Amino acid sequence: MTKENEKGFYKLGWLQRIGFGAGDLAQNLIYQTVCMYLLFFYTDVYVLGGDAAQSAGLAGTMFLVVRLVDVIWDPLVGTFVDKHNPSLGKYRSYLIMGGIPLTILAIACFYDGFQPSIAYAYVTYVAMSMLYTLINVPYGALNSSLTRDTDEITILTSVRMFMANVGGLCVSAGVPILVAIMAGTDIPYEMALFMGLGSLPSFIFMPLVPAIKKKIGKKQMFYVFLCVAIVGMAMLYIISHIGTVQENITLVYIAQFIKSTGVIVATGYMWALIPEVISYGEYTTGRRISGIVNALTGIFFKAGMALGGVVPGFVLWLVNYKPEVAGASSLPRDSHAWFICMMIYAVIGLALLVFCFSQTKERVVMDESETKNVKVSDLWTEFLRNRPLRIVALFFITAFAMMSVGNAAGAYFMNNMETLPALTQEGIRWLVCVIPALLLVLAMYIISKYELSDEKIDEINKEIEARRLNS
Repeated sequence: MTKENEKGFYKLGWLQRIGFGAGDLAQNLIYQTVCMYLLFFYTDVYVLGGDAAQSAGLAGTMFLVVRLVDVIWDPLVGTFVDKHNPSLGKYRSYLIMGGIPLTILAIACFYDGFQPSIAYAYVTYVAMSMLYTLINVPYGALNSSLTRDTDEITILTSVRMFMANVGGLCVSAGVPILVAIMAGTDIPYEMALFMGLGSLPSFIFMPLVPAIKKKIGKKQMFYVFLCVAIVGMAMLYIISHIGTVQENITLVYIAQFIKSTGVIVATGYMWALIPEVISYGEYTTGRRISGIVNALTGIFFKAGMALGGVVPGFVLWLVNYKPEVAGASSLPRDSHAWFICMMIYAVIGLALLVFCFSQTKERVVMDESETKNVKVSDLWTEFLRNRPLRIVALFFITAFAMMSVGNAAGAYFMNNMETLPALTQEGIRWLVCVIPALLLVLAMYIISKYELSDEKIDEINKEIEARRLNS
């Protein structure tokens, strides 16, 4: 091991980087399927509560309740993770322990055997979300536990986001195709391409993130790509007003690609900020509570997802969305096809979690004495005294709210929207374009307040290691 490695600034091999990224690929295969298509499943396939006119509102209420449960559950998970050291690894062990039950419950969410039971939907969705937290919080802590090197963390984050978007592409474009194949219906290629363009730009731009950040700086990179996303959303809104989506499908694809380029880079790189605020907390307090910080992050990105999950359901309810009014659906309503599709994605996801486990190893963690003293109140104490963490938390809320609203509404935008009443069409346009754009404007203001430059973080990490050597 080199002297540099001994100081905690570890360099990782490409197999380790890809192995770490496989964890996010796995979670996206499972969780993005739920985020993008469960609302459609509840409104058009399962028909939650047995009432098509009320199913969207019932689903929106359920998504809100689940996120309220997360507010209580996430701090408990973060504290538990920081206090314990399982034999399989402080953070990576949960990839296995949580991965198996998560796979089962994700599949159960798309089972219609108890249709149209609201109670069954609540139990499966709440349990699935809790198990996702049990994996996602320690997985997030893995990033900062592998190395202190900021350049290495940037590469890790880029690989992670690249692979996460591979999962996003497999879900957004692959689910409509696979469900159609399973149902024996015509494949909705236009919808699959539109949804797939939500992830496709990652393969072009995420590998360039380290170079872009080095050239124009961290904040400027956020500003540029958030503005690009807003331009794409404005284009989508205008294009959908000058004719049907099918008549202007090429322009729709171009606008979706522009929008997705901005969203992917800006929201993808925000994960690299988490190790920074963890190091800042360690610098100011002497304690490296990675699990708690990632639990806080989990609370706030789920708060964003709560808005993203609630808003589409309630907007569709307010504009009187009824699936039977839409007539022929581009997405099949065969419940068995949806169940088999989720089963395939979940099992592949579990295999990838096992691969991630095999390629990661925690090296930068709390010592035993610090671990014993972790408590739930540390979460809110850290939030109150760590200003950069508060900025990142607010950014996560707005970014994930924006993504969740747009992702959930995309299936409705491409699902013969023109056959719906004018008010319903406008509600869908607001979900895809207007509301996400407003949230991105807010996100730009929030990130303008972030104060940790790369130079500052390097100074902080060097000071932390110097303190350890002196002690």
